[in-house]
Amino acid sequence: MLKKLLSISAGLLLTVSVFAAQQWTDNAPHTYIVKKGDTLWSISAKFLIKPWHWPEIWQLNNKVRNPHLIYPGDELVLSDGSVSHGEGSIGPHIRETSLDLAVKPIPLSAIKQLLKNTKVVDEDAIRNAPHVVAIEENRLRGTSGQLVYVRGLDANVGDQFALVRPMGRYYDMPPKKAGEVRETYRQSRDGRDGRQSLLWRHGPHEWTFKGRVRFLGYEVLEFGTVQVTRTGDPSSALVTYSDFEVREGDFILPLDAKPYDDQFVPHPPASAPDNMRVVAFTDALAVVGPSQVIAMTRGSEDGVDNGTTYAIYTEGEVVQDRTDYPEGKSRAFFNPHDSKVKLPPEFVGHVMVFRTFKRVSYGLIMDSVRPVQIGDFMHDPDSTP
Repeated sequence: MLKKLLSISAGLLLTVSVFAAQQWTDNAPHTYIVKKGDTLWSISAKFLIKPWHWPEIWQLNNKVRNPHLIYPGDELVLSDGSVSHGEGSIGPHIRETSLDLAVKPIPLSAIKQLLKNTKVVDEDAIRNAPHVVAIEENRLRGTSGQLVYVRGLDANVGDQFALVRPMGRYYDMPPKKAGEVRETYRQSRDGRDGRQSLLWRHGPHEWTFKGRVRFLGYEVLEFGTVQVTRTGDPSSALVTYSDFEVREGDFILPLDAKPYDDQFVPHPPASAPDNMRVVAFTDALAVVGPSQVIAMTRGSEDGVDNGTTYAIYTEGEVVQDRTDYPEGKSRAFFNPHDSKVKLPPEFVGHVMVFRTFKRVSYGLIMDSVRPVQIGDFMHDPDSTP
């Protein structure tokens, strides 16, 4: 059975002018022959100043039967945005090549090895999750092929589940000034902590003079799978796969059969959420770059969806105007506000969202001209802040 044809919802795309979409790079050739392994992003990134606008380029080509699908061997004529299908043929025709060979926007296979198996779950997911209470032969650690004993698991023999370990929790604070958006934070948690220390405790300490601190969810790392071999309390389960050693206290959650989309369609946002910022990295401490994953402070309730592409900016520094307000002089002392200059934000790179939760989303850095840091903010890639 043929794979489902790629379809692109017009609602995902901004209406832009032909001129805006066709901003070619200086090295764009007159024609380009599609090669095996190409993606529409990789092609567009070579020849378009704004590669996330590749759908508009293909939509302009009304001579192509399906402008959303191209194939190895197709000739892309870049000078005027038209596309021809091999041997110079530009009219509608019957394609003899299997649709399975079509070049998709960004197939999961092209980036799966870069993605991290992290997700955000709600409070009840951890509060009620079964957990590993022991490992066979009283071992301290377990690996694939060994039995673990799970307490609180209601399942049947043969059922499969995911092994997860809490890595942190997200919360946001009331804004410092009225009308500003809430700031989101990530608090790292040691996965070895007991359940009680992991749980977000509702109490007076969650309140500030400006309002309530809001819990957003736990970040957990899915690192393995188990299959139930014996029911009861505790149940026995065989570790069928694990990225690293299983230990007492690891949690068991339902297995997500399809954690990622089969393919990603890069597109500009309908609108960039206010104050959407980099809040965490999944595999670094200080800075990250291309092909690394970041967590961002907005999610599906803010209109973020998979494939959305944002420009990343870093806030400009505040510097001293030492020409008109020399340090140590009375003019600088009596005019502290005027002597300080805030520089404009600096462009960092582009990020594409690949996994979205209610209030947090994960993105893959597609390109960057400088390191991405915690606190950098997202902006509409078609405009400057």
